[in-house]
Amino acid sequence: MRAKWNDIIIAESDNTQIVEGNHYFPRNTIKMEYFDESRTHTTCVWKGEASYFDINVNGQLNKDAAWYYPEPKVAAKNIKNMVAFWKGVEIIE
Repeated sequence: MRAKWNDIIIAESDNTQIVEGNHYFPRNTIKMEYFDESRTHTTCVWKGEASYFDINVNGQLNKDAAWYYPEPKVAAKNIKNMVAFWKGVEIIE
């Protein structure tokens, strides 16, 4: 699986986890040069508190376009520190 935004592959992995229709990529498979920590946090009832990344590719910013759970609840332990995408990030098989 690959994640693509602004014509650049920003993550690639053969080991994603699918939760609620989202592919979660292991954090070590994302290209960190395109990611900046965001101050945004949200809470999911069953997964816990999510942290976010802004994605910056070729000078274009996609605010809070990636998220992960640094300390998920037990029910979501399989996605600890795995990164998922939205806001126009294309997931390609």
